[in-house]
Amino acid sequence: MLFAAAAIAVSASAQRTAVTANKAGDNFYVGLHGGAATILTNKNFESHGKEKAFSAYAAQAGVRVGKNFTTVFGLALDGNFYFKNHYHNCPFKIGKTFIQAFDVDLLGTANLMNLFAGYKGEPRTFEVIALGGFGWTHVTALKKANGINSKVGFDFAFNFGCKKQWQAYIEPSLVYQLQGFGSDESNEFVNIMRGSGFQFNSNKALFSLNAGINYKFGTSNGTHNFAKEQLRDQAEIDALNAKLNAAQSEANAAKANSTSLDSKLAELQKALNDCMNKPAPVVEKAKANLQPSVVFKQGKSVVERSQEANLEMIAKYMKNNKDAKIKISGYASPEGSKELNQKLSEKRAEACKNILVKKYKIAADRLQTEGLGATDKLFDEVEFNRVALFNDVTK
Repeated sequence: MLFAAAAIAVSASAQRTAVTANKAGDNFYVGLHGGAATILTNKNFESHGKEKAFSAYAAQAGVRVGKNFTTVFGLALDGNFYFKNHYHNCPFKIGKTFIQAFDVDLLGTANLMNLFAGYKGEPRTFEVIALGGFGWTHVTALKKANGINSKVGFDFAFNFGCKKQWQAYIEPSLVYQLQGFGSDESNEFVNIMRGSGFQFNSNKALFSLNAGINYKFGTSNGTHNFAKEQLRDQAEIDALNAKLNAAQSEANAAKANSTSLDSKLAELQKALNDCMNKPAPVVEKAKANLQPSVVFKQGKSVVERSQEANLEMIAKYMKNNKDAKIKISGYASPEGSKELNQKLSEKRAEACKNILVKKYKIAADRLQTEGLGATDKLFDEVEFNRVALFNDVTK
């Protein structure tokens, strides 16, 4: 536990890459492993004619639950079961139970690749992880066979999966039996492992080789591992602020320009309204001239919707005066050639007639049209001479 606390304390200096916050439920993993274990040396067995070290093995299996607190350091709770085997005089064959012994260890872990080379935003395909800690061992076949142990080892790990959520590893390790085994005159193995004092002694150690696989649960950052924090330096922040200020200035300029255009548009609209409300000048007989007129845009012979109200007034007049006949006179402003203006004035008169006939159902024989070409004599404003005037020819 002291080792784990020290590992967490120095994790800030070991962390080379800024990562997103590690919440309480993040970066947990669970896994299974299995392999074999053997006595590390044969010093205490040679004189008795027993099996030499590494010549007899006990199968083992276990589970592991862990959490990575940083990209380098973490904690794991490890449980291992050692099974009975059938080698003659094997030191593991100490009782009749199928499970000969088990241990539970609290291990600190250190990812050496991230410690020395930094974290790149996701786990590397291959990593080396050191682990070490203390635990408790119990021999199931014997009474009072409990002891304190210490485990050290390395995981040679391979990360795989679309999100690197799986981790397979090979783990060689040493398990030292430190203190606490009860004596048993009938079993030399227990007496040897008991020994004397609290010490790391190869004569009281097991060598184990395991293969395992872990599954890393999803985290709050949307992955199964640590995610790299997106950091910006002050120069980049200043550059972004400069761009923001420039964009704001452009927006203010565009707003000022829009206000100016709105003002000009309002002036033109007022002038147009004043002109439309202004009585049309007398071209022919004063009594025959009707007040409504239709104004056109430059070079256009299409009646705008805003002008249809004036045609409606002409239609109403003709319905109220069943015998009235109207002459529609089209004009153009002086811009352009004489031939073009003549055709444009004729089309404007015809456009008014078509609306009166089709929309307001005025008999076509009560309407006649003429194009009088270009003029600048009807109105002081040049654009207002693009007009069609109506005269009652029956008066």
